[in-house]
Amino acid sequence: MKKNLSPIKIIFFGTGEFGEKVLRKMCDLRYEPVLIITSKDKPKGRKLTLSPSPVKVFSQNYTLFFKEIEDLKDKNFIEQLKKIKPDLIVVADFGKLIPSEILNIPSHGCLNVHPSLLPKYRGPSPIQFAILNGEKETGVSVILMDEKIDHGPILFQKRTIIGEEETYLQLRDRLAEMGGEILGDVIPDWIRGKIQLHPQNEKEATYTRFLKKEDGKINWKNSANKIFCQIRAFHPWPGTFTFWERKMVRIKNMKKFEEKKLIRLKILKGKISHPSLVKFKPGRTFLKNEKEICVQCGKGILEIKELQVEGKKPTKAEDFLRGHSDFLGSLLK
Repeated sequence: MKKNLSPIKIIFFGTGEFGEKVLRKMCDLRYEPVLIITSKDKPKGRKLTLSPSPVKVFSQNYTLFFKEIEDLKDKNFIEQLKKIKPDLIVVADFGKLIPSEILNIPSHGCLNVHPSLLPKYRGPSPIQFAILNGEKETGVSVILMDEKIDHGPILFQKRTIIGEEETYLQLRDRLAEMGGEILGDVIPDWIRGKIQLHPQNEKEATYTRFLKKEDGKINWKNSANKIFCQIRAFHPWPGTFTFWERKMVRIKNMKKFEEKKLIRLKILKGKISHPSLVKFKPGRTFLKNEKEICVQCGKGILEIKELQVEGKKPTKAEDFLRGHSDFLGSLLK
């Protein structure tokens, strides 16, 4: 990587884990920003405790100058950026549309590091949807930003194969590392005018959206491959879940009676299993080879490797079965 260069004045915009890892790599490569812009602390968890962004935490730990901002059109904020006279703004996982007043400040424009092969998978969830849709490859794109979402011309792209069992977290971290590495070459070449821009093909553009909790609900009529992709794409959030209607025997006043309890199960890890000779109704659970907890899907079989009862700790499937033998033969909803 090209490290021995004259100083380049960079402002970095980022918020989430992907942005934090890109920023970390930039600093490793000696492209330490003069200022970092991130979002203000936001409530998280059941108690809605205010939590700093990953980029803020990194900046504090490494004593980097940072500023938290909500209103990007604030005139005082824009004037502060202008006084810095940056050569470049780099954006990664910031989560907000940057107005033209800021895009026009740096002498060499604003570069965005995006974890997809643009124009495919524009928007907020490109990594999750690439896995969900069973893509075999993805990559990182560096673009010159304009006022539209992930729309500007491309400076550089790098492709990579998606692992057959790779999860969102694993792929996110790998793409962030790639993005930071790419900037080590792209930044000096861009500043020196050695990179030619390539416009995106609008006819090939696809868009992602923000994920919702209900996206994690499993439809057992889908293929095992589709559900396996869903588990990998949505770990850890929104998670992939199903419902088990468990029949419970209670004793009251010396009498036994049966009641049904709907239990929410998160499927944390799965595996596509070889087809069995007997085909069940989609959602039916059964034991295969005396040890594999499987679920019949619309096409194929999914083996459950790790799961979590709502409110409980994650557990391996075989450990879960020891205390829930009645799980076998149930029909998941």
